[in-house]
Amino acid sequence: MTTSIYRESHFNACHRMHNSIWSDEKNATVFGLCNSPNYHGHNFRLVVKLTGEINPETGYVMDLKVLSNIIKDNIEAKFDHKNLNIDCPEFATKLASTENFSWVIYNILRPLIPQHLKLGLILYETDRNFVEITE
Repeated sequence: MTTSIYRESHFNACHRMHNSIWSDEKNATVFGLCNSPNYHGHNFRLVVKLTGEINPETGYVMDLKVLSNIIKDNIEAKFDHKNLNIDCPEFATKLASTENFSWVIYNILRPLIPQHLKLGLILYETDRNFVEITE
């Protein structure tokens, strides 16, 4: 029987939605306020979900303190209070959308999570806008 565990994390970052191959008019039309040349910020909420069998020796799917430290050291430390467009090389060639940001986070976490566990995540940009990735 499989069980899922969750760890929630919070961090702040800013970004600008701007496609450099488009005109300023098209960027403004497509992205609206998110295209502000002065950027805009979000209080991101990340929920990481691990699914697998409970280890009979520990009673855990995975030690949540270990998962907490992985998220803190590899996601929060990397992205908190950063400008995604300027400070993060992951967005040098892709738009800093929440969809792309979710995949960046997933690709950072996947090698750090035991392979026998399924990894999912939800990244909230706002209380009403979020992206989910599931395996």
